Amino acid sequence: MSCPQPLSARTALGRQPVLKTPKILGNWVLWLEQRPQEKGRTTALIRPWRQTKKAAKELTAAPANLRCRIHEYGGGAMAMALMGDQMLLCWIDDSDGCLWQQTWRGLRGEDCAALTAETPPIRISAPGAWSLGGGLIDQARLRWLGVMECNGRDHLVSVALDQSDQQPQVLHAADDFVGYPALSADGSQLAWVEWRQPAMPWDASELRCACLTSEGQLTQMQTLAGSRPDAEQTISVFQPLWQPDGSLVVAEDSNGWWNLMRLANPTSGKQNWERPWPMQAETAIPQWVFGMSTCAWDGKQLVAAICSEGRWKLKQLKNDGTIVSVDQPFDDLADLDADAGRAVVIASNPCIGQGLLELELATGDWQHTPASEAALPINAISSAEPLWFKGAGGLPTHAWYYPPLGGASSDAPLLVKSHSGPTAMARRGLSLGIQFWTTRGWGVVDVNYGGSSGFGRAYRERLNGGWGVVDVQDCAAAAMALVEAGQAHPQKIAIEGGSAGGFTTLACLCFTDVFQVGACRYAVSDLTSLATETHRFEARYLDSLVGAWPEDRDRYEQRSPLQHAQSICCPVIFFQGLQDKVVVPEQTERMAAALSSKGIPVEVQTFSEEGHGFRDSDVKVQVLEATERFFRHHLGLSSA
Repeated sequence: MSCPQPLSARTALGRQPVLKTPKILGNWVLWLEQRPQEKGRTTALIRPWRQTKKAAKELTAAPANLRCRIHEYGGGAMAMALMGDQMLLCWIDDSDGCLWQQTWRGLRGEDCAALTAETPPIRISAPGAWSLGGGLIDQARLRWLGVMECNGRDHLVSVALDQSDQQPQVLHAADDFVGYPALSADGSQLAWVEWRQPAMPWDASELRCACLTSEGQLTQMQTLAGSRPDAEQTISVFQPLWQPDGSLVVAEDSNGWWNLMRLANPTSGKQNWERPWPMQAETAIPQWVFGMSTCAWDGKQLVAAICSEGRWKLKQLKNDGTIVSVDQPFDDLADLDADAGRAVVIASNPCIGQGLLELELATGDWQHTPASEAALPINAISSAEPLWFKGAGGLPTHAWYYPPLGGASSDAPLLVKSHSGPTAMARRGLSLGIQFWTTRGWGVVDVNYGGSSGFGRAYRERLNGGWGVVDVQDCAAAAMALVEAGQAHPQKIAIEGGSAGGFTTLACLCFTDVFQVGACRYAVSDLTSLATETHRFEARYLDSLVGAWPEDRDRYEQRSPLQHAQSICCPVIFFQGLQDKVVVPEQTERMAAALSSKGIPVEVQTFSEEGHGFRDSDVKVQVLEATERFFRHHLGLSSA
């Protein structure tokens, strides 16, 4: 058998589209596709149920770009409704931040050739000093319902579908943040999530509900679950979902895990919540963006994506409390939707890349359509292995370890990955970005340091007050566990991360002697600057991660890599988007200058059109190639 060739950066990152938010519309499935080869443009595609990707039709051709900027991270840019033979599609376009709509005809059949645009794209909201997102279509009243961020607070708003260039109509002004509106099947009630600073939505949030008048105004508003930030026990809620009988389902974590609970009659005034499906597993994820979904109603029962020890499974949740596993081979799942006994979800596993997984729930039949053709033969893929080790405070901590192609050895270089968030999680699905390294003889360890989601609230709260300490100790401990096991060389250890992961990377280089080189993408380097200069969504995030600002200023300075640049003794490469409003470019400039002034080898690459998170394939490829070249040079490694 010939030795597989190293995976090129262009193959790894240059042509892999990212699929998002699939929806079932009758006999059709619709989804969003972010295309790195088109500078990250996102478009909507549709095709008949369980046909191949070749059968798909693009609904929003260039220059349309389906993206919203609400809370900077966006999400929920698309809403749709099926009305007989017609489909109404609404989207936020990144060109102007406005809401657009278009009607399509021909959905009674199962042929894309029969799909025709009944109207051209129509801009229905006027440009303004606001951001829209996270919406749905209220068919009974022919309007879009969603969230508007304006003048330092969020609002629930409506936009009529039969007018153009109109002002959004405010239905409810939140004290701070609002999201995830959900309309009951008969259109008479609306549920949503609200939260207030200093809490993030996964710390403390409330489920709110109101009745809708015939004119569409909100009345009889009440709070049904969750908590405020000052509650004795803080509780978060995620993704309210109405069932056809008028009952309301939501995930909440009062028992330490995001489990689903159900309220039979929200308007009765009696909050007799049932918890039919208790489990030590997660049925929710942190609400960084709108549009995420881990639960759906298939017409007869609930279907849920459930995470246990970093692996996702699909379950049917019966009304009597029975939980039935859905047999399918994928354990990295996102963006679930269901209808009429069918389910669709974005799915991958360690050997198969991201794609649309379509399931017939009664028969168990399924079809997986990858977003792109396989880039590696199966014998060249390094499969994720669970690694449990003693992390900060001696607590069991999780990571995914990828051995180098050909097997681990005590001479192998190791790349430690610190994920962003920091409440995100290292997932197990096939990552060609990781395979780029393993096909070059590197081992890779993707660390679920304390604070990561997917392991319960207590695991997530390990980072409270400990950012820059717990995550640092966990990443260092993961590397040393592999060195002690004879799977990595102690003088060939690199670390990389972006955003919050970039902060952890810099803090690891400052406060440990485990790593010999680092790479940072749009990295937090100065906690004081982040606390005073960042955008509204995260303006008080550090209150829980570090301490109250400015009362705990000393702690901010003790944890900030910029204040301890003299402690870094190894080379660092930085990548920064100049449009970044989350981590302003000045942070990277100051950190790089501080290292250069003491003679540390530093390289900085900036990108004029990128913000927080790179979207253009050329940029992604350039970053990966430059990182590998920088690491290889400073670790004295030969080329792959």
